[in-house]
Amino acid sequence: MISLATKQIEIRATSVRVSDDALIVDLNDGRTVSAPLAWYPRLLDGTAAERDNYQFIGEGLGIHWPQLDEDISVEGILAGRRSHESRESFEQWLASRPRATQSGLNSHWASVRSDRSPGDDAKHYQERDLKRAIQKVQS
Repeated sequence: MISLATKQIEIRATSVRVSDDALIVDLNDGRTVSAPLAWYPRLLDGTAAERDNYQFIGEGLGIHWPQLDEDISVEGILAGRRSHESRESFEQWLASRPRATQSGLNSHWASVRSDRSPGDDAKHYQERDLKRAIQKVQS
């Protein structure tokens, strides 16, 4: 019987870019992989500055965005795993963000706010705006 020894390489991220619609990761084995930004709602909502501010976890086994409180593993990207954050958790996080930092949904927030009239019930519109934002992220 012949046995073949193989060396297993840990695949690690070497650089990260976030475009308007994709997360792009260069790997230590020479590959570049990408995933739709819609898979990661917090990244989708982040500003360019927040998306550019990332740190490697475990020397590239994962990626952490401190301002967005987002962690994504290289293994997860390679396996095609989306964010598993619950809708309720994402809604709470989104509601806690200052409006000025909501980049991915900035134009959306501006458009839903533009149809308000002075004196409209703020709570009603806040709930409606949040629902519209969630729908936009999910589409």
